[in-house]
Amino acid sequence: MPPFFDRYINLIEDVDIMEGFERYTPATIYHQSSKLIELADKVYAEDKWTVRDILQHVVDNERIMAYRALRFSRNDKTGLPGYDEQLLAKHTTASRRTVQDLMEEFSQVRLSTIALFKNMDDEMLTSIGNANQTEISPLALGFVILGHPMHHMRIIEQRYFPLL
Repeated sequence: MPPFFDRYINLIEDVDIMEGFERYTPATIYHQSSKLIELADKVYAEDKWTVRDILQHVVDNERIMAYRALRFSRNDKTGLPGYDEQLLAKHTTASRRTVQDLMEEFSQVRLSTIALFKNMDDEMLTSIGNANQTEISPLALGFVILGHPMHHMRIIEQRYFPLL
């Protein structure tokens, strides 16, 4: 298990990756939509992201992890850089979007991710690439994709829900 990514991977039950995509859908993870809508612009502390910012981050991260999985599954050994989530968060339109719109985008991105992983065989899933100086497989990236939104939902439940 790659360091740092274990915090996301460990949130997922021991399931096949495709079963994981069926079980951990955007709508399942973020099922408390009325609370998310009510909290859309709130922050629990200064300089923290809003719920809309978090949702945009989750979408952006899934795109990046899927891109990495694509490259590594195709045996591309080029080391890929990390990314600055704070920089990306500063340059979005999340504050002008609705929670529903962000969730729709998340669902659409997830469908694309599923299509990508659905067509990977075992050799492709277990090939190793390097991203941000960390060796990781497309399979592990798939579980990061599944666990990352759950990680952020836990933060929302712990730190934002008490604001209601």
